[in-house]
Amino acid sequence: MPRTHIAIIGAPLDLGQNRRGVDMGPSAVRVANLHARLASLGYLVEDWGNIPVEQKEASPEGDPQAKYLALIASACQALATRVDEALCGGLLPLVLGGDHSVAVGTVSGVSSHFRARHEKAGMIWLDAHADMNTPESSPSGNIHGMPLACILGAGPAELVDIFGYRPKIDPRHAVIVGLRDVDATEKPQVRDSGIRAFTMRDIDERGLRSVMEEAIRIATDGTAGLHLSLDMDFCDPVDAPGVGTPVRGGATYREAHLAMEILADHGQMVSFELVEVNRSPWRWWG
Repeated sequence: MPRTHIAIIGAPLDLGQNRRGVDMGPSAVRVANLHARLASLGYLVEDWGNIPVEQKEASPEGDPQAKYLALIASACQALATRVDEALCGGLLPLVLGGDHSVAVGTVSGVSSHFRARHEKAGMIWLDAHADMNTPESSPSGNIHGMPLACILGAGPAELVDIFGYRPKIDPRHAVIVGLRDVDATEKPQVRDSGIRAFTMRDIDERGLRSVMEEAIRIATDGTAGLHLSLDMDFCDPVDAPGVGTPVRGGATYREAHLAMEILADHGQMVSFELVEVNRSPWRWWG
């Protein structure tokens, strides 16, 4: 059933990447009048505030191949609990990031909720990047390049095993849309994982509607609904310059809007997160 009551949950986490500014993303989106815009569409809206997140300056980096792992795992555990609470209350969780490592927490909460009901969730990942590195393959050690791997069952146990099981999403029910920037060491993991990946070439050749319709079919076949993870770098930097890691050649504003409209028409989205909104002035104007 469509959920018309939304719980906004902020996750101002910037520990998963080097560039500062995404921790201001939840505030920036709220200041842009998110609550009123959702209400004008007929939704009931509650703002549950932000989960607590430690600051980089107060903590050691730790393992250079998985930087700030313990702190990110703690934040994701807290976020997972809040997302599960929202779903149990009949609300649709709307998570505002933060870098994309928060997805481990969001999806863990979604997965746990449906697992307790002996059901599964699917997932659509709108992103320029695959985010399927592990500490062994990552060229940077930044965990925001690892969340999808963790969700599908590969990576540090502190993230992969939240709530004591893996994977959180069956790769057969997971889809990437908008892919155009994959690390060389990451490609085998994407290819071997079982996930369906649609590149920007697929969108160019087939059209956005065809790609999204197939993505939804994959994510909802045998599942109770789908989680949508939207990294704003899915969009081209011409339309969305204020993101953590912009990549040229992305979706236009109109294509991104159409993707959201198609998802809304299907009515099978059970949770949503918006990540990598970078409010640092040099990311917006530089």
